[in-house]
Amino acid sequence: MKRSLSAFAFLLVLSGVQATGALARQDPALVKDAVEAFLRTQIRGLPGDVSYTIGGIDPANRLAPCTALEAGLPAGAKSWGRTSVTVRCQAERGWTIFVPVHIRVVTDYLVTAMPLAQGQTVTPSDLARQRGDLSDLPAGILTDEREALGRTATLSIAAGRPLRADMLRQPVVILQNQTVKVISQGPGFQVTNEGRSLNNGLDGQIVQVRLANGQIVSGVARAGGVVEIGF
Repeated sequence: MKRSLSAFAFLLVLSGVQATGALARQDPALVKDAVEAFLRTQIRGLPGDVSYTIGGIDPANRLAPCTALEAGLPAGAKSWGRTSVTVRCQAERGWTIFVPVHIRVVTDYLVTAMPLAQGQTVTPSDLARQRGDLSDLPAGILTDEREALGRTATLSIAAGRPLRADMLRQPVVILQNQTVKVISQGPGFQVTNEGRSLNNGLDGQIVQVRLANGQIVSGVARAGGVVEIGF
């Protein structure tokens, strides 16, 4: 009789442990809510029609229950396409999991309307638009004409190719040994000098200039042979 009672008590304890273990699982709905809240913030400002899907979260997980959840993108993760979101439990002895997501961005993007030769400057007639899901295209696809116009092709590009940022570069606006106008300006003053550039410069790059008095100064290259120095 005692042996039967002991066995019965052991079964009760075991069932209690199993019940506790069954309850010690993270609610997948809370994890999904954290991911959705993050994605709603993440997709703000993205062009076109944006949608997303969230991968499944195992309902039989062995994660300790947690309500203090924080979601974010892992270092180096893509901001759209097939990627993942980290969800961290911020409680003591917390945990971290990766939840797969697919962010679709359907919008117009730039393609070449005609072939571009290496070194050719892009004009409006060189550009056309196509509509598609950016998550299906390589990274760096351009969607704004202002990111392409006036830039030069870094390689020959066939007609109908999607334009990436690394296919174009800013034009050279300052040539080495060119006579340039140096504009030095600050609060309440502006001084203009002339000098000779010591190196080539793309728009926005730093170039060095030798002034007429022999002084060497550094400034920002701008179109029209201008070098700006701010104080």
